[in-house]
Amino acid sequence: MIFKTGRYSGFLRPISYIIDLVIIHLFAAPFFDTTFDYLTYIIFISLAWIILSVKSNFYEIYRFTHGAKIISLLGRQGIVFLLIIFAFFGFYRQVDADPYHILLYFLLVIGIITVVKFAVFFLLKKYRKLLGGNVRNVVIIGLSPKTEQLKNFFLEQSEYGYKLKMTFDINKPGAQLQDCFDYVMKNNVDEIYISVGELKNTEITEIIDFADNNLKILKFLPDNKEIYTKKLDFSYYGFLPILSLRKIPMDEPINKFIKRGFDIVLSLFVIIGVLSWLTPILGLFIKLESKGPVFFKQRRNGLDYKEFYCYKFRSMKPNPLAHLHQVTKGDERITRVGKIIRKTSMDELPQFINVLKGDMSVVGPRPHMVSHTHMYAERIDKFMVRHFIKPGITGLAQVSGYRGEVESDEDIINRVKYDIFYLENWSLFMDLKIVFKTIYNALKGEEKAY
Repeated sequence: MIFKTGRYSGFLRPISYIIDLVIIHLFAAPFFDTTFDYLTYIIFISLAWIILSVKSNFYEIYRFTHGAKIISLLGRQGIVFLLIIFAFFGFYRQVDADPYHILLYFLLVIGIITVVKFAVFFLLKKYRKLLGGNVRNVVIIGLSPKTEQLKNFFLEQSEYGYKLKMTFDINKPGAQLQDCFDYVMKNNVDEIYISVGELKNTEITEIIDFADNNLKILKFLPDNKEIYTKKLDFSYYGFLPILSLRKIPMDEPINKFIKRGFDIVLSLFVIIGVLSWLTPILGLFIKLESKGPVFFKQRRNGLDYKEFYCYKFRSMKPNPLAHLHQVTKGDERITRVGKIIRKTSMDELPQFINVLKGDMSVVGPRPHMVSHTHMYAERIDKFMVRHFIKPGITGLAQVSGYRGEVESDEDIINRVKYDIFYLENWSLFMDLKIVFKTIYNALKGEEKAY
């Protein structure tokens, strides 16, 4: 259904399609003259844009959508759209178009679409907050700590446009679901939120039937059962609904392509632009201070728990304990050159070779020594989940304060939490944010960089 009572205007999404297509075609006009049918481009690109948008959920933006999600959608849409544009002009060679001008056209179009998209998104927020428009009336059924948090969210975050009409304590003496239903119908309520843990199965079924029969949106707050706090993935086997424990965005082919492309481009930039001249200089200093190789390689666990050799600039004197014990503050094994390159994180740069080889990614969970991986796998719950994706040179846990020496179980537990959040919520924008934050932290200097 495009038009839904009491929710939002059914014209918003079609208007968004039209605005974006007008922008695309308006700036494409200078490429064409009377010798080529401009209508061919309009039809081809319009169909491609619509199909691409449906597949990528480009217009699936809601009042609760985060800004980072919009940037991620724009990035994915833009990359594929650029390929489509070049494919068109490559096929129709009679169109006289310089690749540089095509790229400028693409950047201009995506830039304007980005501005329009965010302008509408934030104007709607201001409209809801200041003028009280575009509002959805909601009720909450069941009292619990989670419903209390939701109540505070509705009351304090008015820019999302939710107006809490009533909260029902279904467990108090004399309370009946029919009273809730009567209130919903009399007060033009759009959405019903229920606490799963506070209701019986028969009551939940009754509420579902009421919502279905009266065109009301029904949403559930998970109870305290561990499974309901996961990011579950819902799918069908035929007509049978199936829940998967989690969906990993990087398992999708388009996301794999984007992430691998990002890794290759950045690793080549670092290897050619930095390591090509830095390696001989650091190698000389490393060799002058202590005998041994310039590079230090160590077996670590990567994707699917497979072992690989992780490369670093050698920062310690050669010793038999290097593969067993992590570096501690004031470690006597560290050389003078090693202290400098570890403090600035330059010792990690050879890992871009691992990235180019495909053993690692630029961003991901930091790989541990094999001996430590076995130890943490036995002691730390969900530690092995990190190995669903490639390890990284840097990661969300590292830029969130959990890098370097593991001093207690709390350190590794928090690393695992951040790593699982990353693999369940990956986006190219998140990778870029982590990379920039890593560079900033390296320049600023970190307390645990020793």
